[in-house]
Amino acid sequence: EPRIVNIEGTYYLSYTAYDSVSAVGAVAVSEDLKHFTKKGIITSQFTYSQFEELICSRGHPADKYFRSYNNRESYTSSGKKVYLTDKDIVFFPRKINGRFYFLHRIKPDIQLVCIENMEDLTYDFWINYFLDFTQHIIFEPRHDHESSYIGGGCPPIELPEGWLMIYHSVRDTPDGYIYSASAALLDIENPAVEIARLPYPLFSPETEYELRGVVNKVCFPTGTALFGDRLYIYYGAADNCIACASVPVKDLVKELMSHKK
Repeated sequence: EPRIVNIEGTYYLSYTAYDSVSAVGAVAVSEDLKHFTKKGIITSQFTYSQFEELICSRGHPADKYFRSYNNRESYTSSGKKVYLTDKDIVFFPRKINGRFYFLHRIKPDIQLVCIENMEDLTYDFWINYFLDFTQHIIFEPRHDHESSYIGGGCPPIELPEGWLMIYHSVRDTPDGYIYSASAALLDIENPAVEIARLPYPLFSPETEYELRGVVNKVCFPTGTALFGDRLYIYYGAADNCIACASVPVKDLVKELMSHKK
């Protein structure tokens, strides 16, 4: 699930690192898109128990997070540490007021991190972050198509009306999960503020290559390209192939603005 942005001449490639036990967010950087240097894990590297203890210490209920994680053990039977699942890292494509912003996802919501430098992501940073966790949640599932959980998709697109955010939304059904592409609009200067969100999916699995594959019923957006007024959205289809959908960006923004929060 790589996403890539260029910030002040440096390419930041965020991705999910997985060691067969833990799935966490990591980043690599490049100056030329040919040679990348891995900077390692940028999420907390806390266990679920540590996370739960921190958020509960300030009175934030942990019930919905407890339900979202099947593996809540801190260590495997062989003694290997199990990190809190924290992925879907999506950087905003420029600094905002001199700071890096990126989305991440601890199920079932989407959270927002704001830092001056990557070196700020220390152990103490994450302690303070989780102690004040509710202030960092910018998106919670609201509509039927996102009733199970949501997560980052494509790097946000800067438009006069705000940051256009294409994300993935998940709904559980008797026949399994359905992953759809969804859309929202965030404030330009303060992306923690949601301006609008579509109450229905932008698009959902319909074709055979979206309905049947390694994981069935999946449209998982991770990249976009804007050519003129047309936005092209590249997405994983059933975890088996890459597909593309497009929409006139003005029409999409107009529709979003008719569903302002």
